[in-house]
Amino acid sequence: MDVSRFSPKKFVQKVRRVPSRLRRSLSEYRFLTYLAILGPGIIAANSGNDAGGIATYSSAGAAYGYSLLWTFIPMTISLIVVQEMCMRMGVVTGQGLADLIREHFGVRWTAFVMLALMVANIGVIISEFVGIGQASELLGVSRYITIPLSGTVIWWLVVKGSQKRVERVFLVMSLVFFTYVISAFVSKPDWSQVANGFIHPTLSSDTGYLFTVMALIGTTIAPFMQIYVQSAAVEKGMDKDELSVNRADVIIGMTFADIIAVFIVICTAATLFTAGITNIDSAATAAESLVPIAGVYAKYLFAIGLFGASMLAMAVVPLASAYSLSEALGFEKGLSRSFREAPIFLGIFTALIVIGATMAMVPGIPPITLLLVAQCINGVLLPVLLFAIVKLVNNPEIMGEYTNSLWFNILAYGTTIIVSTLSLLLLGKTIADMF
Repeated sequence: MDVSRFSPKKFVQKVRRVPSRLRRSLSEYRFLTYLAILGPGIIAANSGNDAGGIATYSSAGAAYGYSLLWTFIPMTISLIVVQEMCMRMGVVTGQGLADLIREHFGVRWTAFVMLALMVANIGVIISEFVGIGQASELLGVSRYITIPLSGTVIWWLVVKGSQKRVERVFLVMSLVFFTYVISAFVSKPDWSQVANGFIHPTLSSDTGYLFTVMALIGTTIAPFMQIYVQSAAVEKGMDKDELSVNRADVIIGMTFADIIAVFIVICTAATLFTAGITNIDSAATAAESLVPIAGVYAKYLFAIGLFGASMLAMAVVPLASAYSLSEALGFEKGLSRSFREAPIFLGIFTALIVIGATMAMVPGIPPITLLLVAQCINGVLLPVLLFAIVKLVNNPEIMGEYTNSLWFNILAYGTTIIVSTLSLLLLGKTIADMF
């Protein structure tokens, strides 16, 4: 059965034609319907828990203990709101985000948004390959072997495989994130301090603090996630009758991803922060957070998780970039198309894989620093994309009756304004510190 062509509405209609004595309860069929369509939201969310995400969450836990846990409450709400808007636009319009930006904002604004997006995404792609290199070296294998090999595998999987097969592999890779949940409990954190970290926000104008918060925002609400979820909704051909199912996909995916992120922070705070290790300078140091569950095998377990996380995002980020550039330039796109049918789309995807792999093999690059900087750049550039998303989703000519409600707009504009303010504060504080 090809899930990408599955229609829950038609499925339920066919089920109703079956004699009642042969039917299960309606609730069971609804559950099967939801399972059949879940995918893009969960994939996009978990791709945010990539090498950069693991490095950022680990660094936040090591440097600030439990004091930054409160940020996950507004970040999760904002992430769900932003992803739902993009998913809804994809379903209602049948167009990708870059398509809509090009049609309704003109060439100059499109070029500006695409430039910001590509700067952020290229940094993330390089960081994913760096993550693969770090993981392989923990296992005793040279990155000069694993990075080219991994790039080739992902390229073949995406270009030569079907979308259903690609999504299935991505979802299986996401299972490695459960390791942090178990390790967090085994490390026996002070749960009263954990609770205090959620309910008592700590604020600071320190550059390091602002940098970490922006990195958390950048890796949690990464720009490529919006591009991917909207393009995937279009690729699947979802219709308006399936909006409730798609919302469930987004809410489940985003919530699951942020719960895992929270446990990474808790796990790291309970092990590294309490031991006085406040600076994570390598994957080996970050791996120490898994010692409570894996002991001497912690570095191997961490390496497996880091490798899986990097592989998941390494395909999603170049795909999101290829979708956005192809849409902005008006070229054919889609995983179901061949090189002859969509040469620009698949060419961009291939070029990004090659660039990322090549840059990650340059000697002398500080790996953890690069991962954190890439996520911070994501956060700083995020407002550019958010302003475009909010304007588009509130345009009745595009969305008709599916524009934002008042409360949705309050959350959407609030997210955009807060992230923009933090970006300006970080830039201003960084410049001031230089003098």
